[in-house]
Amino acid sequence: MSSSPQPSPDLDLRLVRYFTVVAEHGHFGRAAQALRVAQPSLSRQIRRLEQELGARLFDRTPRGTRLTEAGEVFLPRARALLRSAAEAAAHTRAAARPSRFTVGYTTSLIVTPAVRELRRRHPHAEVHALHLGWNEARAALLERRVDAVVTRLPLTTDGLEVTVLYDEPRMVMLPLDHPLAGKESVTLDDIAGEPTPQVRDDPVWNAYWRIDPRPDGRPAPDGPVVDVMEDKYELIADGQAVAIVPGSPRVNTIRPDLTTVPLEDVDPSHVVLATRAGERGRLVADFRRCAREKLGRPGKPGLPGVTATE
Repeated sequence: MSSSPQPSPDLDLRLVRYFTVVAEHGHFGRAAQALRVAQPSLSRQIRRLEQELGARLFDRTPRGTRLTEAGEVFLPRARALLRSAAEAAAHTRAAARPSRFTVGYTTSLIVTPAVRELRRRHPHAEVHALHLGWNEARAALLERRVDAVVTRLPLTTDGLEVTVLYDEPRMVMLPLDHPLAGKESVTLDDIAGEPTPQVRDDPVWNAYWRIDPRPDGRPAPDGPVVDVMEDKYELIADGQAVAIVPGSPRVNTIRPDLTTVPLEDVDPSHVVLATRAGERGRLVADFRRCAREKLGRPGKPGLPGVTATE
């Protein structure tokens, strides 16, 4: 059984708000000024609320008013009731008249076709795209900086709804003067002694993109620690490391002094669409459809915690 009193089904939220303002000011005159109503009218409204609740809420004193015991009990519940009503109204308006939707995307991914299609379907909505750092996708969603993200795995999926859009083969990025540059393909054995860059404080990313450990159990050779992609590209161009990268067409246009070679016998990387779990607004649902239609490729396998495109 709930400890909170159940208000009458006909309880007037306007009267509840009047009560909270009088309680905050401790004086009917000052509360009437704040509410911009006449003091006699405010007094009548509070008496009406007291009649509805069957309890006296205020005692008048020479200095103003003070809450009765019943008023002390009702005040936090009245504030919670007003907050709930405001939240319900805001969420309902957002669902009925969505006005803004932001799509995040990470390095070398293109979301323009899906963004344009969503804007075409919802011409009155403000639809924007926002570039995110390679490791920002989850935080940007949970912090509500974006409403959907197109990114690559690995990605922690707790609290998210994640769908595979398509796969990309994994490649090895090399400087143009590297002995393996220009080959049709390479294997992990070919780069067994090559240092590969590491990112700071992200063991899951390092394990996936460095393939560490290697299939034979040996650790991947440690390379320099980098914080941003541009530093990684500079290290590779300088001959200090090679890197395993997604086979995106844009990767080959990053710098003229770098090249990529297909990497044999490794699983492809996965490009995914992520949204917050449980969100069912029209813009979210429609963007999922737009992403599948405009960005996705059919026949992608499912992964743990991840659904595949239809």
